[in-house]
Amino acid sequence: MIEQSNFLAAVDIGTNSFHLIVVKVEGDTGFTIIDREKEVIRLSEGSKGDIKIITPEAMNRGITTLKKFKGLAESHNAKLRAMATSAVRESLNKEEFISKVYNETGIEVEVISGYEEARLIYLGILNALPVYEKKTLAIDIGGGSTEFVLGEKEKILYSNSLKLGAVRLSNKFFPDYEIKKKNTDECKKWIEGELYPVVRSLREQKIDIATGSSGTIMTAALISLSKKKKKDYSGNILNNYVFTYQDLQEVYDEVFKIKSAQKRSKILGLDEQRSDIFPAGLLILKTIFEQLNIKEITISGYALREGIIIDSLYKYHSNEVKPKLNKIRLESVKRLAKNCHYEKKHSDHIAFLSLRLFDQLQNFHKLDNDCREYLEAAAILHDIGFYISHNQHHKHSYYIIRNSELLGFTNNEIEIIANIARYHRKSHPKESHSAYNSLNPKNKQIVNKLSAILRICDSLDRTHQQVIDDIIVAKISGNMIKLEIVYKGNYPEIEEWNFQRRKLLFEETFNTGISLLKN
Repeated sequence: MIEQSNFLAAVDIGTNSFHLIVVKVEGDTGFTIIDREKEVIRLSEGSKGDIKIITPEAMNRGITTLKKFKGLAESHNAKLRAMATSAVRESLNKEEFISKVYNETGIEVEVISGYEEARLIYLGILNALPVYEKKTLAIDIGGGSTEFVLGEKEKILYSNSLKLGAVRLSNKFFPDYEIKKKNTDECKKWIEGELYPVVRSLREQKIDIATGSSGTIMTAALISLSKKKKKDYSGNILNNYVFTYQDLQEVYDEVFKIKSAQKRSKILGLDEQRSDIFPAGLLILKTIFEQLNIKEITISGYALREGIIIDSLYKYHSNEVKPKLNKIRLESVKRLAKNCHYEKKHSDHIAFLSLRLFDQLQNFHKLDNDCREYLEAAAILHDIGFYISHNQHHKHSYYIIRNSELLGFTNNEIEIIANIARYHRKSHPKESHSAYNSLNPKNKQIVNKLSAILRICDSLDRTHQQVIDDIIVAKISGNMIKLEIVYKGNYPEIEEWNFQRRKLLFEETFNTGISLLKN
């Protein structure tokens, strides 16, 4: 867990580049950026289109940069979160990369889905631009993907992530980074085809304002501003700058008349490290403008990394910060449970009992508030596998959770929650189980402890009649924990019988006995 700190750091592990920001927390959701760093890594090098493999060379470049970023964060005593986007989430050897980063830097990379990436970008934009009361279309063109979010206040009305990125399309259509009419025409047709689902979904929407963030969009605006001011603005960060379609057309005409990347690097406002991939990104942006009939776009200086910081404030500064979006994780869990027609009374009661036991054993299990959230989510979702079949439903629960979009949670967190739910019954966690074995040692311990707690609590509603109202930890002494149960009517013999059958994982995990006190 990132402990409450006056300093936080966020790393955006992107397809094209890695970005670091370090901030000082000011309170009331505010923060001041005190350090920034960026390195062009090109994690997807060698891929033609879809990102299959992160090469050893790209891994080493990334790890070298992450070591430096961690050192910068530590110099400010800042707690660091690192999130990876399309290049990592798509690569076949992502587990090797994640493991290598963890082993060599101690950084636990959180791989996020395109939808979660879009949500965090929207968080950043909401805190960078005065658009809270407006129906806002947020567009973010990255190296590997383009994210779209239509939102109003804290509500996300539409979200999508497309495999359209400046690096991805450069590799596919401009492998030598030379502009040719044939390649340009083929690339534009491809973009139009990929964009169709977004165009179809947004066609009838009334959009008050379009906003844009990240490298391609920021660079286009910087070139336009440099042309108008006759001064090089490359490397600057614009915020709330309005960029029109006419501005875009002028930039497009200038860029696409220069065929080679080397000559393009001389364009005023264009970072030379982006001169090779910028035409593909610009083509994406121009096509979006045209297909969605956008007249102008407002630039946001905040994007994913700032969204990570804001999300961290919501999660780790809850005593001082009262964010409007702080329930997005729980609401997403409840939505999935409802869609799977879960047995609400039983699952909600197991969640209540699980949190009661977790809270009373805080000094015993020594897990943090993030783990409390994982337990609550797993308890609510533990039986959703019934939606597929009663037989082996715990395994079906794992599958559904693992393959669902739980907003607010990273891929790593979803994997933990899915494993906790999977082990609420039947066999204990084992190294021979591939999903469990893929977890790092720290997360295996979290799964062991939380699934043990969940088993205890699920055992106490065997009849699904909620006859046990509450659990009270009556005594912890030596190697024994004694629970007092508050129940309705006669003593719940069936629940006690089930408790005896299912307490072994708890006893093995915590190396202690556990028993019920009879009244």
